[in-house]
Amino acid sequence: MRLVNALSLLFDLRLAISIAIFPTLKALIWEPSLLLRPHALSRVFMANVWAGFANGTDEGGRLVKEQLITPNAYGVVLDIGAGHGHSVRYFNRARVSRYVALEPNALMHKKLRAQANEAGFHESDGTLLIISCGVEDTQSISSALSMSLPSPRSPRHDQASFPSPNTPVDTIISVLTLCTIPEPQKNIRRLVRDVLKPGGQLLIYEHVLSPREDVAWWQRFWAPVWAVAFDGCRMDRASDVWLREMKVSGEDGMSAWREVQTWGKEGEDVENLFWHSVGKFVKQ
Repeated sequence: MRLVNALSLLFDLRLAISIAIFPTLKALIWEPSLLLRPHALSRVFMANVWAGFANGTDEGGRLVKEQLITPNAYGVVLDIGAGHGHSVRYFNRARVSRYVALEPNALMHKKLRAQANEAGFHESDGTLLIISCGVEDTQSISSALSMSLPSPRSPRHDQASFPSPNTPVDTIISVLTLCTIPEPQKNIRRLVRDVLKPGGQLLIYEHVLSPREDVAWWQRFWAPVWAVAFDGCRMDRASDVWLREMKVSGEDGMSAWREVQTWGKEGEDVENLFWHSVGKFVKQ
């Protein structure tokens, strides 16, 4: 692997620090107790980093998301790690009845809400639901879904457009999120089991462990450093592999999927430390 590619993420680290350091220090001055709450401090830093990175990251994956999300997302869509809500830009509004944005970092909710509103999804009529917990809390996700159904008197949507309290979601979207969530294999299995309806789909666009050993070595080398700056993001997770192999329950169960399609990001440098995988997984 060329050294210039192996060291390429140092530019991104430098940029992230330059963007986020002063707003984070300002937050510390206003709230010194953040020093005693490292996880909260990390979220402040990441919120400031994402404010500088989000639009560029979205544009870098625009063609992939136009091919993945626009033709496939339908019904009630759960966007895990929604960030600023960029996924909503790619929805076919005629096919998506409700946008459920799962974003544990409340500092991102203002921009997330604004982006969803611009796309035609609103909390006032029940077409938008923002949930603040993490992927691992499937009970809170299910509870929020069942307790926040829209009024049948909504002027824009009739009651039939929405699920009954016991109906899970139709589409789960994960865009650059599986790198960050805790215990991803266990928690995504539970999310698919408890929240995604039979025949529903999981759509992913993720950076994953490279199939090239030399690139993977550098990913593992940099992963602990990158995770500190980017709120736990691991660049060395083989998310695409374990998703394809995911079972309904345990290692001896049947496959969770009746249909699997995965592909790479067109034109991507094979030595990219952020090697991407794209996929559509249809639940049994």
